[in-house]
Amino acid sequence: MSDENRRQVLYWRLLARVFEPDEQPSLESASVAIVDDLGLPPALLDPSISIDNLVQRFPDLRDQLDNLHDLDSVRKAALVSKLMLNVFNTGSGTVTATQLATWKKDAACYQELIGDEAGQLAQIEGDLVKRMHLREVLNDPNLAKQLTPSMSLIEQLLRDKANLSGVALANAKALIRRFVDEVAQVLRTQVEKTSTGTIDRSVPPKRVFRNLDIERTIWKNLTNWSPEDERLYVDRLFYRHTAKRTTPAKMIVVVDQSGSMVDAMVNCTILASIFAGLPKVDVHLVAYDTRALDLTPWVNDPFEVLLRTTLGGGTDGTVAMALARPKITDPRNTVMVWISDFYDNRSLITDFESIHRSGVKFIPVGSVNSSGQASVDPWFRQKLKDLGTPVISGHIRKLVFELKSFLS
Repeated sequence: MSDENRRQVLYWRLLARVFEPDEQPSLESASVAIVDDLGLPPALLDPSISIDNLVQRFPDLRDQLDNLHDLDSVRKAALVSKLMLNVFNTGSGTVTATQLATWKKDAACYQELIGDEAGQLAQIEGDLVKRMHLREVLNDPNLAKQLTPSMSLIEQLLRDKANLSGVALANAKALIRRFVDEVAQVLRTQVEKTSTGTIDRSVPPKRVFRNLDIERTIWKNLTNWSPEDERLYVDRLFYRHTAKRTTPAKMIVVVDQSGSMVDAMVNCTILASIFAGLPKVDVHLVAYDTRALDLTPWVNDPFEVLLRTTLGGGTDGTVAMALARPKITDPRNTVMVWISDFYDNRSLITDFESIHRSGVKFIPVGSVNSSGQASVDPWFRQKLKDLGTPVISGHIRKLVFELKSFLS
């Protein structure tokens, strides 16, 4: 066969294995012959063998996987088919903790080598988590240890937490706490990359050597230059201003608890706790569905906030607005972050317009995450854009930038 035909055989086999439960003997035998001719191990065609195990057994494959773009077309097709088969051929029925852990490793390898711009891996992982007997896994400490925290898993835990107790609840809380800490570390680094506040020139500079302004000192003392001695006599030192003015700011974060917003809710709840830890930033947190809940007392601990939220149910932003609006005491020193998919009461636009006109920095947030995009009500999206406050969606860095700009 020509190289083009061999590539087609490998990819047709991949499609057949993903979409058909039964093997196609002709495609299988042809693929075995191609892999053997390439000098690759037959295990490459076995979907039950993980990428990790394959590389451990055949170390030479590691270098080939790391350099896919340099391989000939047929060899590349064979390796890519293996990656895709392990990631996309998830079968049906119950998924065990071990199977999920193995899939996550294969998916991580796939993402590293090929990428996942469409966010397909998160969708597949969510389906696998739903197919697990999660409560049974959580009741077994040994199985629970095999679980790796992810957004899909955290969403299921948050949805099911009311039905958990004892060992299962303790293991669920440990997973949520671990995930929160991991995400918080990443977000904290992003927040700390830039400083807040502006130079306050009303505060005298500290007269220490590290603040000495050499250029200004020389410039201001040039009249003391002695041609005879060829020396500059300094009778006054000048120092740089380093004190920063950090104006007390109020941040009101309103979070829609509907299930479609779980990614943004988790990220922004953690982000609120980080900003709450900054000096002179007064952070308030409100969550809502058809009722509103003031979570400000727990804003410093996103773990406790998440345990008090209830995913799903209806959506009525007017109840959240009624709770959040009285918190605005100094509009021009207040930012309101409203996190929702905005499939909500359209009378809210009147409140949004009023708040924006009052001088409040209003930031509507759709999907703020690391991988996908959430659906946002087109009507609200256009209205908020016309207002000059377009809905933020995409990566969490966008929201971090907006908040840092407000505080600086």
